[in-house]
Amino acid sequence: MKWINHLNKSINYIEAHLTDEIDLEKLSQLACCSTFHFQRMFSYIAEILLSEYIRRRRMSRAAFDLQNSSEKISDIALKYGYESPTAFNRAFQTIHGVAPSVARSEGTKLKAYPPISFTLSIKGESELNYRIENKATFKVVGFSEHYQV
Repeated sequence: MKWINHLNKSINYIEAHLTDEIDLEKLSQLACCSTFHFQRMFSYIAEILLSEYIRRRRMSRAAFDLQNSSEKISDIALKYGYESPTAFNRAFQTIHGVAPSVARSEGTKLKAYPPISFTLSIKGESELNYRIENKATFKVVGFSEHYQV
């Protein structure tokens, strides 16, 4: 169970440093493993690359900032680690499907990627009672439809 706590500490570190450069060495130290193994373990368990997770979280927070502040788009781009507004615009459109300037409009639908957390769930701890029965022959009726590809 300790390793789950270590993984959650690394997620907390990511969340606290979304506007900074995220130190992969620090992340791996929090998870008590090497950087190489942390990235592999993260992508295996979370089913998303670590870099993609960080990008989605930054874009979720950037969308929130765009809708709830009057900061310039270029300032928000710099805040989340993008050197140019063009790169930010491209990344934002990839995630949300709209330009950052459009995201400021009321009623614009954006995607949110909430922070993940790791938990352990054990299934199958309850007893299952079953029996095998023989049934009389029966017919299955349905419609057949042929499609050409």
